[in-house]
Amino acid sequence: MPQLGESIAEATIVNIMVQPGETVGPDQDVLEVETNKAVMTVTSPCGGTMGSWAVEVQQSYPVGAVLGYLNATPEEAARAGLDTPSLAPVAAESQETNGHAEPSVSAESVTPKKETVKPTVRGLPVPAHAAGASYLSPRMRARMAELGLHAADLAGVAGSGAAGRVTIEDFEKFISQIEQNKMSPASTMRVAVADAMRRSWTRPLATVALPINLDPVLAHRRAQAVKPGPALYALRALAMALAENSAPAGRLVGNRIVHPRAIDVGFAVEAEDGVLVPVMRAVDTIPLVELTPKYNELVEQARLRRLPPTATGGSIATVTNFGTFGLTWATPIPLPEQTLVLGLGAGRIQPSWDAKAGAFVPVMEANMTLSFDHRVLDGGGAGRMLARIAALLAEPEKL
Repeated sequence: MPQLGESIAEATIVNIMVQPGETVGPDQDVLEVETNKAVMTVTSPCGGTMGSWAVEVQQSYPVGAVLGYLNATPEEAARAGLDTPSLAPVAAESQETNGHAEPSVSAESVTPKKETVKPTVRGLPVPAHAAGASYLSPRMRARMAELGLHAADLAGVAGSGAAGRVTIEDFEKFISQIEQNKMSPASTMRVAVADAMRRSWTRPLATVALPINLDPVLAHRRAQAVKPGPALYALRALAMALAENSAPAGRLVGNRIVHPRAIDVGFAVEAEDGVLVPVMRAVDTIPLVELTPKYNELVEQARLRRLPPTATGGSIATVTNFGTFGLTWATPIPLPEQTLVLGLGAGRIQPSWDAKAGAFVPVMEANMTLSFDHRVLDGGGAGRMLARIAALLAEPEKL
């Protein structure tokens, strides 16, 4: 199993594309696998004949696991830069080629060792009235590790011990009770989202908001041949604001602020049972008109869960358009490796005072929010960042 992307440790087999005995070429797609970010393909390391598979469909395997075996001549392996002697134990068979004996690597000579992956998080139905586990004994932690649970999964367990502590008996009773409920397996993406949000919530997060006039953006959008989405306007404005001052997007590590090396910004796209965040690179250096086709392409790839590795991971902030759900206000949570997430609400026609006309006039107004890691950024800095983004959106022709 190759490393399919930054921070990806495992993948689930969803389709075996080549059967044993079939001939394959170098870099031919042989497997489809699903990660927590997308559906991707695994290619053959060199040409040869498919020997045997060591995997099963709908099973997860970690990076580095043996997926299968390919019958290949030493010449084919050498052309691919593979060191065949390191594949021991290997059995060599003699094949007659032009009157000379040529060794061949046999797939059947190696017995595959199946590796298993334990889920990192479980979603559990819990009683809403319970106070939760505030203290976990070593015995409790060992039992939770055995079941692959986190403290967040026990947030609704009522404790009967001293000072409301959850005892091991409370825990086992809780496990017994939920097993009587209807349950379904969590998807790979749902598990990944849950784990990311759990890690994000370990930081002090805050949100500031500002109503903005969308009329300039909407007028500019109507004049474009390929129309940018509202979230793309916000993404470009955020990138330009961060190019002026990247400190708000820095990460606190120890007693230092680590500034970003590039203004790579992601945007949230709703996919089946979760959210994907495609990433656009160096957005501060690319004008809006050039970003639009790439943005639209990434939206479609995300919905199909086929994002390229170059468009995942490594972003310093995210833009989310929660207005697509009719929401006017929300408090999005930044990803664990990020400090900022910019949110855009649904537009509503509101009265706005026009000083020149001396009267209220109708404008299309939307709330824009900025959620941030309060360890890195204070309310004043967040407010100034949001005001700068709003000013840039007021002149969309400069984006």
